[in-house]
Amino acid sequence: MKKITILLTGGSGFIGRNFIEQKKNHYDIIAPSHKQLDLLNTEEVGKFFKTHRIDVVLHCASVGGLRSDLNLEDVTRNNLRIFFNIVKNKDKFGKMINLGSGAEYDKSRNIVKIKEEDFGKVIPKDDYGFYKYVCSKYIENISNIYCLRLFGVFGRYEDYRVKFISNLICKYILKQPLSMIQNAYFDYIDITDFIKILDYFITKKPLNKFYNIGTGKKVSLLSIAKKINKLGKYSMRITVQKKGLNKEYTCNNKRLINELKAFSPTTIDDSLRKLYDFYKQNIDNVDKMAISEDKYNK
Repeated sequence: MKKITILLTGGSGFIGRNFIEQKKNHYDIIAPSHKQLDLLNTEEVGKFFKTHRIDVVLHCASVGGLRSDLNLEDVTRNNLRIFFNIVKNKDKFGKMINLGSGAEYDKSRNIVKIKEEDFGKVIPKDDYGFYKYVCSKYIENISNIYCLRLFGVFGRYEDYRVKFISNLICKYILKQPLSMIQNAYFDYIDITDFIKILDYFITKKPLNKFYNIGTGKKVSLLSIAKKINKLGKYSMRITVQKKGLNKEYTCNNKRLINELKAFSPTTIDDSLRKLYDFYKQNIDNVDKMAISEDKYNK
C-alpha cells in the first residue's frame, strides 16, 4: 500500500522533530527547510503544490508565540500570510491539520476546562492568540481543514530555556534551585501521546473540525516541581516568587476522547521520568547560563 504523503511545515521545531523521528517509517514526509520553501512567498508556495502531490498538510510552522519572542514584530501578519499561502491551495491537497492553541480562547483570563463550543465568545488580546483565532474562524467554513487546539504539550526537543517542565528538569540535574515565578494549573500532555493523536487525524476522517488537545486533567506547576525534585537521590530548594495562583490554562477534552475511545494518556510521573532520562543523557548540550534565568519561566 502506498504511503500517505505529508507536507510537514516547521519540521525543525519541537513538534516537527518529534513527528519525523517517530513517524518517518510510517509516512512519506516532505519537510522543506525555509531555504527550500519560503512559506511567506505566495508564488513559491503555489509552485510547490503544483509540482508535489500532497495527501495531508501538517501545519506546525509558526513565527513567534514563545515568551522569548516578546519583542518580535509582525507576529500576526507573518503567521497569517503563511497560513493563507497554504490554504489558498486547498484544492491541491487532501486535507490539512492546523495546529491551533488554547490561546485562541484568550489567555488574558482564566481558561478552565474550556470546551470547543466556547470558542468565539472572547477575542484574544495578544497577537499570537489572535492569529490562531483568525485561522480558526476561516477553518469553520472550509471542509478539508481541521484544527487541533494544543494546551501544554511537552517533551524532548522543546525549548528548555523557556518551557517550564524541561527548564526545571535541567535545573534539577544541574543541582540549581527549582525556581518559578508563580504557581498555576495547566493541562499537560506528553509529545509522544500527541503524535499518536496525530495518527488518527492523518488516517481517519474526523467527525468534527475543532478539538482541544490535553489530558482533561489539571496539574499545578508546584506539584510538577515537587515531582521533579524526587527524580534523583537528592532534593533542591523550590522557590516561588509570587504568592497565590496565576491564571489557569486547562481544557475539556471529551470530544477528543469520545472519538479516539481507546486513547489513554501517559501519566505525568512516567512522562517526567522519561524526559529526565533524556536530559540526563544530553546535559552536556544544555546552555547552563540560559536555564538559570527565570524571566521566561512562568
